[in-house]
Amino acid sequence: MCGICLIASTLFFAFAWSAGLVGGRTTTQTFLKDTPSTFPAGYRRAHGKGICFDGTFRASGKGVPFSVARVFAQQKVPAVGRFSLGSPDPYAPDNSTRTVSMALMLTADDGEQWRMKLNNEPFFATRDAKGFLKQMDAYKPTPATGTPDPARVKAFLKEYPEAKKYVTWDAAAPWTRSFAGAQYNVINSFILIAENGKKQAIRWSMRPHASFTSWSVSQRKQASHDFLFEDLKKRLQKGPLYWDLVVTLAESGDPVNDPSQVWPESRREIVAGTLEVSHVFDQANGGCRDINFDPTRVPKGITLSDDPVLLARAGIYSHSHNSRVREIGYGKATDAVGKRQNDNRKNK
Repeated sequence: MCGICLIASTLFFAFAWSAGLVGGRTTTQTFLKDTPSTFPAGYRRAHGKGICFDGTFRASGKGVPFSVARVFAQQKVPAVGRFSLGSPDPYAPDNSTRTVSMALMLTADDGEQWRMKLNNEPFFATRDAKGFLKQMDAYKPTPATGTPDPARVKAFLKEYPEAKKYVTWDAAAPWTRSFAGAQYNVINSFILIAENGKKQAIRWSMRPHASFTSWSVSQRKQASHDFLFEDLKKRLQKGPLYWDLVVTLAESGDPVNDPSQVWPESRREIVAGTLEVSHVFDQANGGCRDINFDPTRVPKGITLSDDPVLLARAGIYSHSHNSRVREIGYGKATDAVGKRQNDNRKNK
């Protein structure tokens, strides 16, 4: 009996430790710990405000020598995706954040899926996922002043000096005035596997055909609540929007496990295909709403690098997805599924 109790206790504490219930280990729940209890049910815990889209990816064939993935060879690949704001608030005004995102799922004719999450930011702030948490803590406003504690910020930047580059970029980079003209980047590295087994480290971007336009400070302040989403709808009424899938090939010595480091501009690029976005629809109607755009879900012919940020994202996406699907399943997410019971929203 003592042996059985010892084994049971060991299993219990092992499970509790892996779930982050005991101990000081960083888990997926740690990244979502600041989600308020009043967060609207059924919405994503990050990039809460979004819109679904349908489209088609047409491969150019230029990726075939580097990977056996069918998406690089197939003429037409169905695409389902989502445009979103960087704010977690599903009711956020469109001028509240500079970050805009594209999520995408390509399903090839062999059933293999390629899911990806791209932002308009060119690199990650820190070399690992723990650094992201430390950055959020360092820049939290103090109750006394309403601004971050300089000592905490200084200590963070000493531990993660690479974040200074991100802070400088964030202070000066222009804010996009349209989803259509934004370039969306995959900041993590992946590995392509060719038919002969040769491996090639890559990153990629969705480069728009539409011209980039930016907001001035005054334009941003005066922008309507849903300006970016309304602009997207108006553009699509005139015709499809296009992005080229531009793959950047790493060379020896390039950091493939550090998303805070940018590769040299001289690296070879190939246009592996073009994404055509044909129309958008409200996420409450389904479609992209129930898709977990986990960037570690890759098809045969693509594999993950040892980037620690990439490896952390799978668990975070899964935890968020499971939470909102559970809320929808239990009928708590009346707003998120288009059945708002009242307009007493806490996050306007």
